[in-house]
Amino acid sequence: MSPTRLRLLLRAPLVVALLAFGVVAALTLTRGTRKVSSSRMSAVAALGSQVDPGFERALEPRPFEFPRDHGPHPTFQTEWWYFTGHLADASGRRFGFELTFFRRALAVDAPTSPSAWAARDVYMAHFALTDEAGDRFRADERFERGTLELAGSAAEPWRVWVGPWSAQSVGADFLPLTLTAANERMSLFLELAPSERLVPNGDDGLSRKGSAAGNASYYYSMPQLAARGSVGLDGATFDVVGDAWLDREWSTSALEPDLVGWDWFAIGLDDGRDLMLYRLRRADGSASPASAATLVERDGARRSLAANEFAIEEVATWTSERTGAVYPAQWRVRVPSAALELDVEPWVADQELALSFAYWEGACDVKRDGAKIGRAYVELVGYAPVASRSDSAAAR
Repeated sequence: MSPTRLRLLLRAPLVVALLAFGVVAALTLTRGTRKVSSSRMSAVAALGSQVDPGFERALEPRPFEFPRDHGPHPTFQTEWWYFTGHLADASGRRFGFELTFFRRALAVDAPTSPSAWAARDVYMAHFALTDEAGDRFRADERFERGTLELAGSAAEPWRVWVGPWSAQSVGADFLPLTLTAANERMSLFLELAPSERLVPNGDDGLSRKGSAAGNASYYYSMPQLAARGSVGLDGATFDVVGDAWLDREWSTSALEPDLVGWDWFAIGLDDGRDLMLYRLRRADGSASPASAATLVERDGARRSLAANEFAIEEVATWTSERTGAVYPAQWRVRVPSAALELDVEPWVADQELALSFAYWEGACDVKRDGAKIGRAYVELVGYAPVASRSDSAAAR
């Protein structure tokens, strides 16, 4: 999303992991644990279950209210804050990043256990860096209970965190905010500047992911966030500037039975336009009618696009040696009504997050007739088998 960025119920961005990780984390989570299981879980299977009727569902459009809606929505079962972006140092060396936070409610009500470790919510975070010049990709994950300050989220002042990884406002307003994450092999510290571009997706923020009532999310995006800070990789630190994209969704939803995964694109064009689109894939390879897109014009005007108003053609593939998944590796995106025909090409072929949930998400260039005209982040979910061919470490 994502279709981002696990469930279609939200954007194509990794909502998948979120739904399943609540059950697994509840059974196996221990403080400080990063990896949940040596065999990977299926995001699509996790989304196929019935939803808990005690949670609120996204049924109709409703106005967003800020700062409240930047913060948590405990009456919904699943939500996330999804940051991706493109950075460069003074020499022009380029880096892509993903830092995402997911909340999954384990129960409608607060825990009745007197233990301080009892938690209603579980949080997951994914952190990844792409180094184009070094042809390197690193990814890691964290899981924590939503208690004892191990993980949580708040609206005022705005903050979401999983262990030492966090996104939080600098002052009283949502923006500017900082992103912080690190492990023994990589680090990220960014400050994102204020922006006036806040984009409701779908029907004034109601993003439908299927025909059944409630199989939808509340979804907004914030593209074109100016970023400044540093990235660290394998002992080297780089001062960087660039741009970031926030996808924000919350929902209580189930994946409809004919869907096997999704492809999600966040595209920023150099002419000032932005395009978010997701294709929900059926088992026969066709796109679900619930697939959708949002085009933002230079002046900020927004236009929603139905599934028949855009097309995604797969031009090449890449095969993962870790999971055996065969992913699309280059695309042509067409939006006839906007006279757009875009070639989307990954910076690095291997941008697969072979974590508890295996999926591909990475930095890409956008070209037309061979000339670079923009940048993109792409997420691909539902291509990897449930069990990995190797028990690779979360951080590569």
